[in-house]
Amino acid sequence: MVRYFKEDTKFEFKHRLLNNRWLKMVAESEIRRLGDINIIFCSDNYILDVNMKYLQHDYFTDIITFDYCEKKVLSGDLFISVDSVRENSVYYGTEFEDELNRVIVHGLLHLIGYDDHSEEDIKVMREKENYYLDLRKKLV
Repeated sequence: MVRYFKEDTKFEFKHRLLNNRWLKMVAESEIRRLGDINIIFCSDNYILDVNMKYLQHDYFTDIITFDYCEKKVLSGDLFISVDSVRENSVYYGTEFEDELNRVIVHGLLHLIGYDDHSEEDIKVMREKENYYLDLRKKLV
């Protein structure tokens, strides 16, 4: 089950049912099953606090993923800074909603086991993101 929360932001996420169907499709395409996924929309300051407290990283980021997966069942917390997503959408010249969906699927791909530490990992991750973003557009 996918649940949505917010911390230190007034942001309201729309299209929850569509998003849930999409994430289920992504999981099934990767031979996984959705377990408990918590998506927490927050501010830059909130995600910085999480980053410092739990990862000892003193910098802003658009997403932090905590993995609680067991075998093929995807479970975890996705902390998403709405502020950073908004800044990234301006920087990359994309729509806010498209950038937000990219960050959401990026977090799910981490739970599936994809990484983004090397150039090759980043390339694979970006290809997967693009593939699943295209799939999402077909659901609308």
